[in-house]
Amino acid sequence: MSLYGEWVTRAGLPAFEYRADQDALDEAEWDPIQAPPTRRHWVMVGNRGIQMQVANDATVALFDERHVARWLTAPDPQGTGVSIIEVGGARWGSAWDDRPPGTSPPRTIGPTWFHTELSDGTVGLDRFVICPDGEAPWVLVRVRLTNLTQQPVPVCHVEQWRVRPRFLNLFGTPDSRRADAAERVTFSVQAGRRRVFAVEARRGEERIPTFPQVSGPVVHFILEALGDTDAGTRHDEAEHPTLELVSEVHLDAGGSCELWFRAGAHDTTTVEDPTVVFEEALSSLDTRLPRADAGPDEAARAELTWHAAMLTGGLSRDELIGGHTLNQSSAYLFTVGFNGAARDPLQHALPLVYSEPDAALSVLRNTSAWATPDGDLPYALDGAKHPAALGFEPSDQNLWALALAAEYASATGDTDAFTRLLAYHPERRARPVPLQEHLRRQFRYFVDQIGRGEHGHVHMRNADWNDMAVILSGVPRESMSEAGESVLNSAMAAWVLPRYAGLCDRLADPATATEARALGEELRLAVAREWNGRWFNRAYAPHKEPLGESDCWLEVQPWAILCGAADPEQASLLLETIDGGVRAGSPLGARVRWPVPDEGDLLGAPGEGTAGGIWFAVNMTLVWAIRDIDPELAWDEWRRMTLAAHTEAYPAIWSGTLTGPDAYNSIESPRPGQSWGSPLLAMQSNPLNNLHSHAQPLLAYLRLLGLEPAPDGALRVRGGGAWSSRNVEVRSDGHGRLEASGEVALDTPFGRVEGGPGTVEW
Repeated sequence: MSLYGEWVTRAGLPAFEYRADQDALDEAEWDPIQAPPTRRHWVMVGNRGIQMQVANDATVALFDERHVARWLTAPDPQGTGVSIIEVGGARWGSAWDDRPPGTSPPRTIGPTWFHTELSDGTVGLDRFVICPDGEAPWVLVRVRLTNLTQQPVPVCHVEQWRVRPRFLNLFGTPDSRRADAAERVTFSVQAGRRRVFAVEARRGEERIPTFPQVSGPVVHFILEALGDTDAGTRHDEAEHPTLELVSEVHLDAGGSCELWFRAGAHDTTTVEDPTVVFEEALSSLDTRLPRADAGPDEAARAELTWHAAMLTGGLSRDELIGGHTLNQSSAYLFTVGFNGAARDPLQHALPLVYSEPDAALSVLRNTSAWATPDGDLPYALDGAKHPAALGFEPSDQNLWALALAAEYASATGDTDAFTRLLAYHPERRARPVPLQEHLRRQFRYFVDQIGRGEHGHVHMRNADWNDMAVILSGVPRESMSEAGESVLNSAMAAWVLPRYAGLCDRLADPATATEARALGEELRLAVAREWNGRWFNRAYAPHKEPLGESDCWLEVQPWAILCGAADPEQASLLLETIDGGVRAGSPLGARVRWPVPDEGDLLGAPGEGTAGGIWFAVNMTLVWAIRDIDPELAWDEWRRMTLAAHTEAYPAIWSGTLTGPDAYNSIESPRPGQSWGSPLLAMQSNPLNNLHSHAQPLLAYLRLLGLEPAPDGALRVRGGGAWSSRNVEVRSDGHGRLEASGEVALDTPFGRVEGGPGTVEW
């Protein structure tokens, strides 16, 4: 059990009740490496229009990524969005520091909401803040006040929000972002009946024009009383103001009342009845989130629904490019200030194919639009949504777009989606082309520009999945970028390209299909030659022996199995090595390198980052690859990916309780169970809400059920566990249901089934 609380069920969905007094608990303090130690624990929840950081100090902060990466109310140093109660000459509030003396109220974190309940013995305060399902860029607040005495009580309630703009981009620091916002952003306050606006304006000149530190359109902040709530307005005169709505309430003996508010970015919507909006938000959430049955482990069962909520809570409408993005978030966004790498939104969208396929398609379209017209996906977008290479030219990114496209088509039958026009990023100044053509151009870029080296493998360029691979090769960067080869990307391509070929067949592009299949087979044979008797080699540097002969680089091994490069005997030997070494003694799963190197890398000490850390994105492929070889081992590796496993091993570490980083430190690290970090770059600076910590356990579970695209365009499904969403149902006996948009074919335990559009059962 976590040191900080426990999982509960609220409105039929998982939630976490935080019960600890973090001020009195020594273990609550943690070190972000790049900032002073803190006792503040938080998690991000959200809808498609706003994200809300909720914290153990009972404050919240609102983040808006629709136009640029920016905080509306930054948690600097804590959040806002609180109730203040004035009763009988006393003043207290919902914030932890303002709670009634001697109390330790629980703070409950739900899939899209935050709830706290406290009292001073006279008045009870029940505060509920929720992100309505959909794309509303604001949160709904319900306040319940209850008279706990047998005498009438007059109460003054103050709804308080502090406007604290912060813009996130490369080369910004907490101090510079605070200074830039103070210098460049100002608000004037307009108070009306029951609502108050903070109207944003800009001034001055940009400090770093290449990576603008204040950017995007102005966003006006609104605090509004809703329904029958009566409230007066007040505010201070600061340029970043504090807004308040003040309600004078008379509570009869034992009586209660409700107050309703909304706070966030101003939009054109009106709220006629906040009770209806609230109830619909909970009902929609209950309908939208999938349910799963992972066997006897009830905590893991609840986790899958929670992971889906956290994943879609990171989904943001993109007003510049169109569609939606799934920013990897965590330290990459909130510390460094970018959306990347491009592969990551594509990876995060894969499990959404089986619960919210419209979102998966939207992410595919959005990320494909980042590319140049010749098909080159940039490494990232900066915080202002400008394409940014950041010194990286990875060779795998196109493959993730092709993989997501193939999986979406197999699971939905929606081939019409590929004929619809898709505009490029505005900076590309290119004509829109159909999504199918975007993908074909990405395939051509992969074949013609990235190309292959002397051993027949995909060129490394200056990175593949592993950003440290070139550095660890010991070869000069320029030489490796020009002639290095990635066995990892060859193995992945050998799996992806036949599936992309199946999609091309359905889209009446036989020439591309034939070429993709042929290249996939050539790469499979090239990977097969890399078996060294224990595992598959990792990469080639010019004029050097293969990298990975003396130590096992895990990332290539699952793909070698999945693409068919490993024969049954090799796969069996490889699993013995992985189980006996790579994952031995590791409560959180397999390490990315084994033996763990004696020295760390730029990401941290031995046992951290790419020097033996534990990566969600890699271990998902491991679970998938060994599913059909050793199912028991596959399920065990999946369980090690769960929040329950982290909590059991490290109950005092907040990261890993409700959300996590992209990689945990292994037991060889001086900080096991935390995340990688150095003074230069540290996931540990914000090791929360990295979407890999949610997408990969979800996808690994779906792979355990046999859900995956086949080379002929069909969808494979087996069973062994249960999954139920609006568009896909799989039962443990292998039977199921699919809601198809077009014609689909399914490879089931009971034979091939064809059907659609509509409901297809097997």
